[in-house]
Amino acid sequence: MADVPLRILPRVVPETEFFWTGGAAGELRFLRCDDDGTYIHPPQPRCPKCLGKSLTPTAVSGRATVHTFTINHHPWIPGFDPPYAVAIVEIEEQPDVRLTTNIVNCPIDEVRIGLPVRVVFEQHDDTYIPLFEPDATRA
Repeated sequence: MADVPLRILPRVVPETEFFWTGGAAGELRFLRCDDDGTYIHPPQPRCPKCLGKSLTPTAVSGRATVHTFTINHHPWIPGFDPPYAVAIVEIEEQPDVRLTTNIVNCPIDEVRIGLPVRVVFEQHDDTYIPLFEPDATRA
């Protein structure tokens, strides 16, 4: 854990626990509507497409594509040294489900829109932060 940067951690509540703890099992999890199969993020009590209330946390493949990104050069948090990539990725199963994250294990000048990535998790006690790295199997 010595190489793990300081992060401002989310408040884990029952409605989001599945998302923040899925990394313990190596799973990126989103709510999925039991009626029409829509993935939902961020979590909410109803499906935005059919308004169904029957939602189940479901693991996805962890594969995604960089939709957009920026390179941060400002030292906002002590110990979290720039530069680093802040990105929005779209999950393979449903591209309109997007997640704000960091791109890791990748030189800054190689981050690009359309880059195939896969999830990796950074553990902080019982919380697992989903980050993404280049997916060499889809390059």
